[in-house]
Amino acid sequence: MERFGYVRATSVTEAVSLLNQPGFLNRPLAGSTDLIILLRHKPDLCNRVVDISLIPEMHQITRQGNNVIIGAAATFSEVLSNPLVKETAPILVAACKTVGAVQIRNMGTLGGNVANAAACADSLPALVCLDASARVLTPAEEFNWTVSDLVLSPNKTRIPAGGLLVSLHYTVPPEGTRGAFLKLGRRNAMAISRLTVAALGRVDVDGRIVEARFVTGSAAPQICRFKDVEASLIGQKPSAELLTAAGKLAIGEMIKLSGYRWSSEFKVPALATMTTRVLANVFQVPMLNGVVQ
Repeated sequence: MERFGYVRATSVTEAVSLLNQPGFLNRPLAGSTDLIILLRHKPDLCNRVVDISLIPEMHQITRQGNNVIIGAAATFSEVLSNPLVKETAPILVAACKTVGAVQIRNMGTLGGNVANAAACADSLPALVCLDASARVLTPAEEFNWTVSDLVLSPNKTRIPAGGLLVSLHYTVPPEGTRGAFLKLGRRNAMAISRLTVAALGRVDVDGRIVEARFVTGSAAPQICRFKDVEASLIGQKPSAELLTAAGKLAIGEMIKLSGYRWSSEFKVPALATMTTRVLANVFQVPMLNGVVQ
């Protein structure tokens, strides 16, 4: 008997039905860049895959009012080349550009990156920074969770057995909002992230910070906004001193959430520097070595 079977869904409704068909242990198949590797290490993970890669609805990127909706099967290449995403969420474009090589970006999907929930997933900090939400369907219910609530811990989400992540959506940030994303890897390209930071911010007419969002990846058990860092910025005028202090606060929040681990030896100084740099990029603050890009 074959280890697992294969079926292709032509619609979201059919996909949800197939994922819940009795007698099978099903998993959705989109880009397969994560699933194939998982099956090598966990051959009992499923005995059938449901291919959702050709469902048109799940590749669409649309705007409804002030919300942008991205189909979960949209590839990284589709996301980063989309004019609507470029205009409204350049921070997500920047994150998608750091994923693997062109071949991986052409196959891997944004929804798969979220559903797999790896601690090093490059898109997660950007999506949480955008306060993005995920739409999940089961035969009986529809769930809408923020991405930060959906991802519980590394490789664990709230998606129930037989549930399908259909789309991700975010509210377009207010005019004047700037975003930035930085990734630290073992090399400059095709590297799994050791640490990532994402930030969004906006200043008022007086130059004071009225909005600040800051998120890290591979720094804590759960992808979440660092509230102490954000609170320290609100109402302040951006300066090198303010952003350097924010970097120190980021270290404290990381240690509070994850404890002091073997990786902290390099992550502590790296996070402090990356925090300062990403915030300097957002708020356009010249640092000692010039404007940080």
